[in-house]
Amino acid sequence: MQTQLAEWVRDTPQGREADAILRRCVHCGFCLATCPTYNLLGDELDSPRGRIYLMKQMLEGGAVTRRTQVHLDRCLTCRACETTCPSGVEYGRLVDIGRALVAEKVPRSPWDRLRRGFLARTLASRALFAAALAIGRALRPVLPRSLARGIPTRRAPGSWPAARHPRRMVALAGCVQPAIAPSINAAAARVLDRLGVSLVEVPGAGCCGAVPFHLDDQDGGRARARANIDAWWPHVEGGAEAIVITASGCGTMVKDYGHLLAGDAAYAAKAARISALAKDVSEVVAAERGRLAASLGEPAKRTRIAFHSPCSLQHGLRINGVVEAILAGAGFELVPVADAHLCCGSAGTYSLLQPRLSKRLLRNKVRALESGAPEIIATANIGCLAHIGSGASRPVLHWIELLDRRLAS
Repeated sequence: MQTQLAEWVRDTPQGREADAILRRCVHCGFCLATCPTYNLLGDELDSPRGRIYLMKQMLEGGAVTRRTQVHLDRCLTCRACETTCPSGVEYGRLVDIGRALVAEKVPRSPWDRLRRGFLARTLASRALFAAALAIGRALRPVLPRSLARGIPTRRAPGSWPAARHPRRMVALAGCVQPAIAPSINAAAARVLDRLGVSLVEVPGAGCCGAVPFHLDDQDGGRARARANIDAWWPHVEGGAEAIVITASGCGTMVKDYGHLLAGDAAYAAKAARISALAKDVSEVVAAERGRLAASLGEPAKRTRIAFHSPCSLQHGLRINGVVEAILAGAGFELVPVADAHLCCGSAGTYSLLQPRLSKRLLRNKVRALESGAPEIIATANIGCLAHIGSGASRPVLHWIELLDRRLAS
């Protein structure tokens, strides 16, 4: 794609990066077939190619209106288009640039600013979100069923093994996951303990930064990234092998720290190191597959599982088939899932900001997951877990919880 960027953006870091990305696009349209919003709405401007045209128009000095913002807001940033694209267009990075520039040129309404600010502050704060969730759980019995289903029930974490192995890794605690499902990181710690690795959480490390970053506060997202780097760095210097992440959405963000802070002289090198150390928990378990197999006996029964691979896992981190192989090797029976590449509609705060589209995607996803009559639905991201759980008739668990149960049986 030929571009002629406007003078106001041409020589900026964002402009140079956007120009390089735009030039890779060859207008082929392969992305349309895998775009969830285009599949639902049939509008070219709600497809990656259409949004690229809108961003190109803005970057070349064209008019930027609320209509441009609406179409960019509707994007889930699922990045399925990146998996499909034959030209390697980094659409996720381009839309981050586009949204930031549109936010500068098209002021949001007071209500939109208020709700986005509230979500960024509440969801990124472990204490505030835990308090809000506790209130929701207390009110659950008197709420309408449609609202009550969206409030996750309490899940006990169980024991966390003491650090006893020479091999050590650091776990990202996250922001909403400790309140919704503290059982996930605890299960990961127990599994890794059996594999000869001690997993520890570090005080001072919390939200990965994705929530504020995608709510028009990219500086706030970078500040969260710096805070995590500061908290983890002594452990990195002390020999921690990896930063282990059990929420693939957070993993995608942490993997991108090196890029996000590349222009920060004080943090660029450290951020690149953290990104290199960041691993989804599936990568750590898969690397110890021989030791895992030795810890597993024959299952009493083969539980039927439908695995939902989050967009952040398959399109962001490009980890495909790894979790499925681990579960199959542990004796679970995986049922086929149609349109497994499509988003469930959670997408961070998308389900709250775009509820109509999100609910349509959720219905489609639950139908696909339950079509094979599984006993349990498994996933790899806390947002997907909570969102699918609000619409599914089967229990929804993180796959590491299933593996933990299997090892304990």
